[in-house]
Amino acid sequence: MKINAKELSYEQVLNAPRLQHKQPRKPSRLLATVVRIASLPTLWKTNFSYTTERMELVGKQPCLILMNHSSFTDMKLAYGIFYPKRFGIVTSVDAMSGFLGKLMRFLGCTPTHKYVTDMTLIQDLEYMLKKNKTSVLMYPEAGYSFDGTATTLPRKMGVLMKRLGVPVVTVITQGAFARDPLYNMLQIRDVKVSAHVKCIATAEEVKTLSVAELDARLAESFSFDNFAWQRDNKVSIDVPFRADGLHRILYKCPHCGTENQMEGKGIHLTCHSCGKQWTMDEYGQLAATEGETEYPHIPDWYAWQRECVRKELEDGTYLLDTDVDIAVQVNLDCVYMIGQGHLKHDLEGFHLTNADGKLDYKQSPVASHTLYSDYYWYEIADVIGIGNNEFSYFCFPKGDVSVTKARLATEELYKLKKVRRKPVSV
Repeated sequence: MKINAKELSYEQVLNAPRLQHKQPRKPSRLLATVVRIASLPTLWKTNFSYTTERMELVGKQPCLILMNHSSFTDMKLAYGIFYPKRFGIVTSVDAMSGFLGKLMRFLGCTPTHKYVTDMTLIQDLEYMLKKNKTSVLMYPEAGYSFDGTATTLPRKMGVLMKRLGVPVVTVITQGAFARDPLYNMLQIRDVKVSAHVKCIATAEEVKTLSVAELDARLAESFSFDNFAWQRDNKVSIDVPFRADGLHRILYKCPHCGTENQMEGKGIHLTCHSCGKQWTMDEYGQLAATEGETEYPHIPDWYAWQRECVRKELEDGTYLLDTDVDIAVQVNLDCVYMIGQGHLKHDLEGFHLTNADGKLDYKQSPVASHTLYSDYYWYEIADVIGIGNNEFSYFCFPKGDVSVTKARLATEELYKLKKVRRKPVSV
């Protein structure tokens, strides 16, 4: 999937029309039927099935649907589960760019900026549920999972649940990540896909349970590990490209400690600094071709990298300092390519400037609990996305830079800063 892009100077972007808020439309039954039909080949090819739990307590009520985000397949799966039930979809502004975005409006989609506090979105959710009387589908992770486990969730989702006051349903997929993991460069694998659909809280339970209890129920549903699922269920993915791009997740060598010298190609992951190599088997596990296998399980390797980033932050040595190409989005017409710039990320947060110095954007470490980073973003390049409710800045690093490390650093720095800001009890 590509995105509508146009080259402009930053000054011209400043004069471009801004995104105007529009009330969410009630989903068109006709268009929803078209999407459902268009989804059938994928549903058939993946032999899609799903199980339900406590869904009889929801009935025909509008509900808040919270689905894990694994791949481009997710929306098709949602229509496979819920059609003909009407539901609107919370969608990122970049996904609604161009003509497609206009069609998505009729499908009941409403745009928002990722990882930005958006009070208008809450009003839109209430409008969809109460005025349009339709359910709402959200991906609370907002971004795709990198390592097959849940991406960091927003804090206190229970507050939102209480405000909306409707049943809350979770959809957790199995096989969708394995079929099309983000790191694997859009190469589809033949994997059966299923889902578990569960009402984690009725409208009455939303009223009576505390925010902490609602958050705990959500966290329990979003406790999954796709690589463990593949291993434990002996799901064979015996394709010759299964390790392609794996260095996007696993950017640091656990043998020599060097970063950004890893390469995933074919069925192997290789460190070009020390020469160590690992083989990825058909069940998604790693084994060193020689010597110790430090982390057979990919999420364990990923967690080790997080610990390393955390230590850099605590020691004050963490730094991302790179030249970037910059795209800016201020409306749903397109994204504007404004040329080159520079991005810095340290303990003070992000600082983005463009080549002529007219763009000078700073973002606090506590502005967001995570980072919009993506691999091969709209078939352009790996990206780091920052910004606010008016401007979205998409930065494409030059040279050996890991957008995965930037995400981990953002998450860990947020935790560190939030802890330090809490008042001390006496």
